[in-house]
Amino acid sequence: MQLLAERSAARSTVPTMPTPSFTVPSAEHTALAAVSRSTSQHAFVWLALANAVGLLMALLLAWPSLNDLLAPLSYGRWVSVHLNGHLYGWCTVPLIGVALRVFLDPRHPHAARHGNIGLAAWSLALAAGSVSWLAGHSSGKLFMEWSGWMRPALPAAMLVLWTVLAAHTWWRRPSRVSDVLTGRALLAASVLAALLVVPVVFFWAAGATVYPAVNPDSGGATGAALLGSTLGILTLYGALPVVLGRPRHAGTGWTRAYGPRLYVAALVASWLLYSGLNHGAVSHHRLAPQAALGTLLAWVPLTWLHFRAYVWPAATRRWLLSAFACWALLVIDGWLTFLPGFSETLKFTHGLVAHAHLAMAGFITAVNHVILQCLTPSTDPEDPPIGPSTAVASSMATPGFVLWHVGLVLHFVALIGLFTVERSDVSALFLGSAAAEGWLWLRAAGGGVLLAASVIWVRNAFRP
Repeated sequence: MQLLAERSAARSTVPTMPTPSFTVPSAEHTALAAVSRSTSQHAFVWLALANAVGLLMALLLAWPSLNDLLAPLSYGRWVSVHLNGHLYGWCTVPLIGVALRVFLDPRHPHAARHGNIGLAAWSLALAAGSVSWLAGHSSGKLFMEWSGWMRPALPAAMLVLWTVLAAHTWWRRPSRVSDVLTGRALLAASVLAALLVVPVVFFWAAGATVYPAVNPDSGGATGAALLGSTLGILTLYGALPVVLGRPRHAGTGWTRAYGPRLYVAALVASWLLYSGLNHGAVSHHRLAPQAALGTLLAWVPLTWLHFRAYVWPAATRRWLLSAFACWALLVIDGWLTFLPGFSETLKFTHGLVAHAHLAMAGFITAVNHVILQCLTPSTDPEDPPIGPSTAVASSMATPGFVLWHVGLVLHFVALIGLFTVERSDVSALFLGSAAAEGWLWLRAAGGGVLLAASVIWVRNAFRP
């Protein structure tokens, strides 16, 4: 309602002009920097909170009697807070920052305030959801535990955020009708129309009777579901260089000319392949889903070529290298995990949990650092293209980066160790063997290191 009330005043103060260039006026730079700072604060706070809950969960596993001391807030209730805090908090808030960066009009006198309204609505909904899960209200559906009175909370936050984006798109619309029909304006309208559907779909998907197709031979996700979710991530992340990066200078060779084109062509072909797959309950023993998932192996070099066509700030290069290293391991491990023999061995074990943590704590965390670094526009001269250099080596010595990767390695090794224990004798995991307890305490130690790194980032985000 506040946005609508400010509309007339905003129209009188916001002139109609083309999208600002990379070097923005001071007032606009200040507005974008304020939204970027707020985005980082929300993102890192959720990362630290989710990591703190994760450390508590690791301690509850290593020291089971602690559950009795915390009852009824025992392990099962903290799981939802941990998983959703990471997915809807740390994994999602940086992407909200990208949406604000694209649609928010920094010339509007209240642009920073409107951005904060969208971020606050999202965090408030997630905080309320966390309270409800700790109170024992959950649908039991992984990552879709929004039930009862909390079911409309996140869709409502989505609508608040959509209103902010739509209002600023309207305020910055061109004055001439011919300019409204340009490709950029039509693309913005199409994206907003698609986003408006998301709250409705999310509310429907959170229902107790809605479930996706299940692989009948493993009990896990089908090949079509895994391919579709991965292509969705590739579509979002593939747009990041276009939105946040700067194209390299002309004449820099084959990469700049063909990297993005190859990426788009492969993306279109992959979505066509996905549309032709059987989306029902299909076994992983069939060749079609095995081959379809195998195509994901080509995406690491394709994405590298795409990203190299753009210039990135120096501070992001270490995280880009980390992201591609983790992703290379993920696509190989993920495809092998899906194949017959491997899937039956790894499903619902700590081996699969290790894969999930490599994805979130490794790949997504690295990409999110790149996003948060790029959200604030820079007026500095153009940086050299990404790639190994002496600057990369020196920047890798920062405490947060080193601590996070040490914690990631400790956590991953501990999970693989737990997998070997349960594979040889699953009862040892539940009856408290010395080997299992040792791996559980190592897992807690890794979680403590990850928490320490996230606390450093929270402190930096709030530093004046």
